[in-house]
Amino acid sequence: MNEPGSRFWSFSLAVYSGSGVQAECLDLQERHGIDVNLLLFCAYVGAVCGVVLPAAALREARDLVGVWHRDVVQELRGARRALKPFAAAVPSPPGGSAAELRGTVKAAELEAERIEQAMLEAWSAERIKAWPRAEPETAVAANIQSLLALCGQAAEPQAMPAHLAAASLAVASSI
Repeated sequence: MNEPGSRFWSFSLAVYSGSGVQAECLDLQERHGIDVNLLLFCAYVGAVCGVVLPAAALREARDLVGVWHRDVVQELRGARRALKPFAAAVPSPPGGSAAELRGTVKAAELEAERIEQAMLEAWSAERIKAWPRAEPETAVAANIQSLLALCGQAAEPQAMPAHLAAASLAVASSI
């Protein structure tokens, strides 16, 4: 699944595996409807490129992947979650198990996430040189706060996913 040449995907996998990052991202996703791929994109362009996303660019990125995220990623996530109680049931029904099907759906969901990231990466490649720059720490914080505001969340300091920001900066310094 690690597409050759996709720095964003590689960055995301490394950051998401960082201590506390998954919990922060999933909390923002579940409680506030934040698209984790957009959250990781904000962290990526800030940490790796030192880019501060203009509000218009962030809205454009959200609109670019919005239908894909809603109609594909979220639908696959819903199917995976719906299969969970069946996958845990013993014994498995004849002709295949719900656990195997859940695993297949989970893999498809991950691939849909990778495709969404590829969409964002390709879209930004044509625009990134025109966006303002800042120190990576400042850019990451500004981008995440802008996304939270765009999604209707107060950009309060306690809302900042600190583990995500720290992991993003650490991963960026190692690539």
